[in-house]
Amino acid sequence: MLKPRKKITKKELKQDRLVTTYFKTIDYLRNNRKIVSGTVTGLVIAIIVVVAYMNNVRSNNSKAATELSQVLAAFNGGAYQVAMNGDPAHNVTGLKAIVENYGSTETGEEAKVYLADCYYYLGDYDNALKYFKDYDGSDKFLQASAYAGVAEVYEIRGENKDAAEYYERAASVDSKNFLTPEYLVGAARNYIKTGKGERAITLLTRVKKDFPNSQYAQNVDFLLAEAKLK
Repeated sequence: MLKPRKKITKKELKQDRLVTTYFKTIDYLRNNRKIVSGTVTGLVIAIIVVVAYMNNVRSNNSKAATELSQVLAAFNGGAYQVAMNGDPAHNVTGLKAIVENYGSTETGEEAKVYLADCYYYLGDYDNALKYFKDYDGSDKFLQASAYAGVAEVYEIRGENKDAAEYYERAASVDSKNFLTPEYLVGAARNYIKTGKGERAITLLTRVKKDFPNSQYAQNVDFLLAEAKLK
């Protein structure tokens, strides 16, 4: 039986494009020695190609940041359709277009989380799940938020096992995230529903120990009692 094709992430794709460009340049140099002579000249050209690529990435990220800042007012105001589709009358680009045009940049990745939130708040859980899962940026807070978004969709659907696992992923991204105790409680809540009381107890005990001043630490006793019955 054939193994399934490996999914290439956005990060791998960007790296692959850079490597491909580099080797195309090297091949050109090898095949055109009479036109381009000298190792130093070849190295300079290769560096120029790489620098041009990175400058283009930075430029696109800057454009995406400008467009994202303009649409956040609609998002924060609960105008999710406007946030998604934009407002041409006021020259505001929507999150869909930002993701489509700049999805491989850090800001484009951030826009995916906002877009997923829009779908979530509008009750379109399939698309919310799609964009939460598609986040591939380097920001730890956003990564945790994306995992938690996936968990929330699964919990709404009653898929408690998957919900628990994704809440736990969210909690594991950064222990200093102020939402980590919330994610741990979410994971425990769903583990209880799947009959995994011991795992729930472990996570709830961690909340009380590691986050004693959080609001969640004050409210886990009921869940602990419930977990002990599983």
